[in-house]
Amino acid sequence: MVSVANGFCIMTKIDFYTGSEDKLRTACQLSHKAMQHGLRVLLHVPDDDTADKLDKLLWHFPPTAFMPHCHSHEDKAADMPVVIGRDETFHHSDLLISLHRDCQPFFSRFERVIEIVSADDEDAKLGRERFKFYKDRGYELRHFDLTKKPGDSA
Repeated sequence: MVSVANGFCIMTKIDFYTGSEDKLRTACQLSHKAMQHGLRVLLHVPDDDTADKLDKLLWHFPPTAFMPHCHSHEDKAADMPVVIGRDETFHHSDLLISLHRDCQPFFSRFERVIEIVSADDEDAKLGRERFKFYKDRGYELRHFDLTKKPGDSA
């Protein structure tokens, strides 16, 4: 549970986006959408290489706009709508987009968590394990299949 509103505890909501062809691009798309809705985003990455790739991609995404972002260790991180992090430095608790292979132990500090899963067999298997982890603990889960086009039947 992450926060209290009007005396009620609010449990973290978990969204799974599966079938991603490019997890970093999907993270950028979801970050942009969240930022447009007034949410602050922590893009949590497993290593410096992923952080650098994501940083470069965010400078050009979307092509017709600018998405302000920085790394969590930078002084301006507390004011940025999108932050890339590797540690447990959190300047907000709105949205965590995890690019890890396993569940992060601090996920419940956030109101919402997004897990991005690729179509790769191993990544899909690890995604199912994360889904089970959250489900077994009673978290509200939603699933979005990125391989389905709008209008496809379920």
